Amino acid sequence: MVADENAIQAHASAPEKVPFWLDPKKRAIVYQIGVLCMFGLLAYYLISNTLNNLEKQAIATGFGFLNKESSFEIGETLIPYSAANTYGRALVVGALNTLKVAFIGIVITLILGAILGVARLSGNWLVSKIAAIYIEVMQDIPVLLQLFFWYAIFYETLPSPRQALNPFYGLFLCNRGIIFAAPESHPAHKFMLLAFILACIGVYFFRRWAKKRQDATGKALPVFRMSISAIIGLPLIAWLVYGAPTTMDVPTLTGFNFKGGITLSPEFIALLLGLVLYTAAFVAEVVRAGIQSVSKGQREAAMSIALRPTQVLNLVILPQALRVIIPPLTSQMLNLTKNSSLAVAIGFPDFVSVANTTINQTGQSIEGVALIMAVYLIFSLSTSAFMNWYNKKVKLVER
Repeated sequence: MVADENAIQAHASAPEKVPFWLDPKKRAIVYQIGVLCMFGLLAYYLISNTLNNLEKQAIATGFGFLNKESSFEIGETLIPYSAANTYGRALVVGALNTLKVAFIGIVITLILGAILGVARLSGNWLVSKIAAIYIEVMQDIPVLLQLFFWYAIFYETLPSPRQALNPFYGLFLCNRGIIFAAPESHPAHKFMLLAFILACIGVYFFRRWAKKRQDATGKALPVFRMSISAIIGLPLIAWLVYGAPTTMDVPTLTGFNFKGGITLSPEFIALLLGLVLYTAAFVAEVVRAGIQSVSKGQREAAMSIALRPTQVLNLVILPQALRVIIPPLTSQMLNLTKNSSLAVAIGFPDFVSVANTTINQTGQSIEGVALIMAVYLIFSLSTSAFMNWYNKKVKLVER
């Protein structure tokens, strides 16, 4: 009897075997495998069909064209380039131009957007309304129209180089762009750059140490003033040590254009202005929403312990607002980078423009479009990875 009871209990406690088509977990795995197989078959069909059609039309495939001579010039380059270089180098020039616009545009946009976002919350009625009008107007005008507007400003309103505007010494405004004087090349400049980098590294570690010291002792150091002194002082010392060069490369009118100095083309300025002014309006709203997400009680509590307004902003408001600001801010940074592809509309030689020229000359449209997608994917993923890292770094950790 005891043996029979044990057998009955063991049978009752043993899990009942369920057929896999009735098990939700196993059924989900089967469905996923089926979807992957269907996707693989579809991809195989599309790729094989495309290759067959290209072969029938005697169109070469592959990326061998990257090693052929490009035979076209590019107006603006960050690295040496000529028509005798390869298509690969031309595409690198285009990618660097896109990266230049995106990096400079993001930096200026963050500064302008933060100022506008704070101004939108200003207690001054006039400042708040001006910021609100700017935000509403810039958000409602498509970015492409803004690019055309700024591009037309240079070519329709500014004079030719011979009648260039000269607001002050070394600066000229004309339909060829903005030309301004720059320091002549000197060994001291390399050491100044090295001193600046070392100062930035030193400031980073100093701020970390000062924060730990403040957490441990409650005593705050003048971190901001000391950081600014180091960032300005070290390059200045390097400049003095290596001869304090002051010679400037001043642009001069030679023939029908200026030579010397630094020239910012109308295409670059129009693209930068359009992207910055348009995206800054959205960044301002992100900053405003982030600041308003912090309750008034936090600000009042900080003021009740005699913190100064700058300390309230840096120590109380911003650390809590950043967790709201960073995710949508990342989207705006990605939008600016992707919107830079509109440069083709005003003739700036970004990656899309150079890739289109390459496609027209070689007929490698599939490879060209694939390269465009890959480059913008890399830029976007890199930006997202950095912002995700920064978001994790500044997020509030509950105890």
